[in-house]
Amino acid sequence: MTDRPKVAFLGTGLMGAPMARRILGAGYSLSAWNRTPDKAAVLAPAGARVASTPADAVADADIVISMVFDGATVADLYFNQGAVDAAKPGALFIDMSSIQPSVARDLAARLAERGLRYLDAPVSGGTAGAEAGSLAIMIGGPIEDIEAARGVLEAMGRVTRIGPHGTGQLSKLCNQAIVGITIGAVSEALFLAEKGGADPAAVRNAIRGGFAESRILDLHGQRIVDRDFAPGGPARLQLKDLDNVLAAAGEAGVDLPLSRQMRDRYYSLVHELGGSELDHSALYLELEARNMADA
Repeated sequence: MTDRPKVAFLGTGLMGAPMARRILGAGYSLSAWNRTPDKAAVLAPAGARVASTPADAVADADIVISMVFDGATVADLYFNQGAVDAAKPGALFIDMSSIQPSVARDLAARLAERGLRYLDAPVSGGTAGAEAGSLAIMIGGPIEDIEAARGVLEAMGRVTRIGPHGTGQLSKLCNQAIVGITIGAVSEALFLAEKGGADPAAVRNAIRGGFAESRILDLHGQRIVDRDFAPGGPARLQLKDLDNVLAAAGEAGVDLPLSRQMRDRYYSLVHELGGSELDHSALYLELEARNMADA
């Protein structure tokens, strides 16, 4: 692979577009594809070549990055929409979506059969981290493949190798379990403050810097105080991630009661309250609805 590999980016939505911009800003050649063409076209002014199909995007790429909804979508892009067939021999596929670890391992094996390399490299940090290039990137796969892509990856954030294929995704599920559960805790604390007669904004400010401090209290606590639930991370994705957490727990033979409870509450937010496209901090609305029903 050359010092300046060519990059294909498949999936330039809410997260993918700012991630691709960071790669372009670091001086890499990049072709972009998205199922909704307009979402790829916005990258043209930054220097991206807008591709008409996944195969077109991948054709001259050394590194192929995917950032889509789930494992089934990744597999469809790779094997049904022509990305694998169009890839250069030895090309490195990096999936930055959030999928099940077992699916990541399967993708790695299927790509290896075709003479292609693979890393599972999910991210945390939301749209703000994607725009700032400060994402936490958790990677499963060979060290030599990570080093080959390090410049591209570091344009988007901080790189940490977790272990072999699938462990990057397992790390992301650990992250999402903490995120989902902590949003629930912050929601309950601020709800108690409000209903108990305190100012939730003042309570949030008072406990910051103590043991309860967290990024969730900082960013999502402010969203709750402001009742601003425009999506950074949509609730439907948090639900999908918690479903994957429970699937991984099942494979490991362990019970995760808090993750299971939070999964059920996100299911209610998404499917019963119509909050699919709200930010995952909108779990606060599920708590409000739950208390109104119990009143």
